[in-house]
Amino acid sequence: MKLLRYGAPGAEKPGLLDASGRVRDLSGVVPDISGETLRPAGLKALHGLDPETLPLVDGTPQDDLRLGACVGNIGKFVCIGLNYADHAEEAGMPIPEEPIIFNKWTSAVVGPNDDIQVPRGSVKTDWEVELGVVIGEPGSYIDEGNAMDHVAGFCVINDVSERDFQLNRAGTWDKGKGCDTFGPTGPWLVTVDEIADMDNMGMWLDVDGKRMQTGSTATLIFKIPHLVSYCSQFMSLQSGDVISTGTPPGVGMGQSPQRYLHGGEVVTLGIDGLGEQRSKVLPA
Repeated sequence: MKLLRYGAPGAEKPGLLDASGRVRDLSGVVPDISGETLRPAGLKALHGLDPETLPLVDGTPQDDLRLGACVGNIGKFVCIGLNYADHAEEAGMPIPEEPIIFNKWTSAVVGPNDDIQVPRGSVKTDWEVELGVVIGEPGSYIDEGNAMDHVAGFCVINDVSERDFQLNRAGTWDKGKGCDTFGPTGPWLVTVDEIADMDNMGMWLDVDGKRMQTGSTATLIFKIPHLVSYCSQFMSLQSGDVISTGTPPGVGMGQSPQRYLHGGEVVTLGIDGLGEQRSKVLPA
């Protein structure tokens, strides 16, 4: 299934994408794409629905029908740093011995085609296409061998980052990661059963039509089951939490000369099987 949320900001309704690419309304079935809906029993109930019996929503998704973030009421937005061997190389940093964890504030979350706002004082706003893992079944101290039993699905994330805030303003990376609009999420949550090989998913990102990032989950240092298990050693994972798993090479900080977003650009990105995002960048 491809689950989504559509409508005006703050008033999104749950839906799913049918075989013809149209949105079907789920608001008569579930309150949102969040919480209990994402647990195994909730997903099983949705799998049992015939999309043709659900109300058809007017409009074309990501055209004249706005999509919100594909997960509602995200509790934790956990991010993994330097998790692609080729990105660590371009950053000039050693491959980490354990996953690097930081956070995005949930106030950063926006829809997949919403604008990205360059924050005040920014000089190094950057882009990062990433695979998002959405937690379904809650758990703590999850065994790696059972980790995928806790995953509801996957989505596209742009881990927008302000490098000066992140690296030069003292303290943790979080300062440069959680600015408003720095978390475009979606367009849809794709359930695990639709992905043939999560360890070989192509991903890409363009700025103004120029290809900047090309990569694959094949070069992940720490694979998805390990990340779910690892994170659960330090926090309980709840239904609707999101783990953003790192970015491949080609970020602005890695360009020569370095290139950053200042406003006026259009950023387009996608991952095989998970859809695409397209965001305009607004100046500070």
